[in-house]
Amino acid sequence: MTGRNLLLSSLLFLGVVTTPVWTASSAQAAPETLTIAAANSLKDALRQILPLFEAQNKDINVRVIYGPSQTLGKQIEEGAPIDVFLPSQVEEIDQLEKIGLVIQGTKRAYAGTSVVLIAGPEFPSSVTSVQDLRPALVQHIALGDPKTSLVGKVATQYLQYSKLDSKLRSQFVYGEHSRAVLDLVSKGEADLGIVYRTDAVSNKKIRILEEAPKDSHQPVHYGVAAVWTAKNIPAAGDFINFLEKPKVQDVLQDHGVVPITPK
Repeated sequence: MTGRNLLLSSLLFLGVVTTPVWTASSAQAAPETLTIAAANSLKDALRQILPLFEAQNKDINVRVIYGPSQTLGKQIEEGAPIDVFLPSQVEEIDQLEKIGLVIQGTKRAYAGTSVVLIAGPEFPSSVTSVQDLRPALVQHIALGDPKTSLVGKVATQYLQYSKLDSKLRSQFVYGEHSRAVLDLVSKGEADLGIVYRTDAVSNKKIRILEEAPKDSHQPVHYGVAAVWTAKNIPAAGDFINFLEKPKVQDVLQDHGVVPITPK
């Protein structure tokens, strides 16, 4: 056996295997995934914000799951693999925090929005506010279901404040969330609807009749937090901080969201 063959036999016997050595120049680590669960009402704003975040963080790919905040919260309770929770009300995060499902120190209220009364394309233009409404004018008014959606709860508060809840109740039709209510009105299946401003501002098929007075319902404050199922906590922290940057707040304002003092 030659010296070369003897060396090869020895290496095989010892189980030594030679492998290529990869360097940064020959291979690049795959981007990490950041999974966000976000309220439907944030969809338009996030379509602009997320590319900005990914451009600044090229090692992170963002995956978003949209849905009603309460449904997303339930999924997080049940162990869904979520890094960041972006509900339409910070109270949804408070509920998870009470049962120990929020990573300490990550909860923030970063923005707010208002609640608006909207009308469909065929609704009389003489009606300009909630005080002009009469049951004879309205066949259907679309609301979120107060049992399953936060927008439904604040819409009910607004109608009770305006003393119209009992007068119009027989005309109520329910959508699962704010976007569903918007669709009912824009498609003419309801004359009126009550939605978040974030959903209404970009839809050209409806008109905003009135913004609900601030004292007519509980405040709508958007919250953010990293949750117990997070697998990418550093990226979650980067995204939470990113939401408070001036350029991001500018985008949010374009979509009916206003800055608030972080808690």
